[in-house]
Amino acid sequence: MRVSKESSPITRVKCIVNTCEYWDKGEHCLASSIEIQPQDASDTEETDCATFRPKH
Repeated sequence: MRVSKESSPITRVKCIVNTCEYWDKGEHCLASSIEIQPQDASDTEETDCATFRPKH
C-alpha cells in the first residue's frame, strides 16, 4: 500500500512507532490513510499496520 505523507496528522490515531516515515512528534501519524491487518485478527497481538514504511 502506497500512501502520501500529509502535513496534518490523522488526529484520532495515536502512533508511537518513531521509526516509521509517517510518524510525527506528539505520537501522530502523517499518512494520508492507514491500513490495519489481517482481516481475521482475534486480538491486539495479531494486528499490524500495513502502512508502515521505515524512515530513511
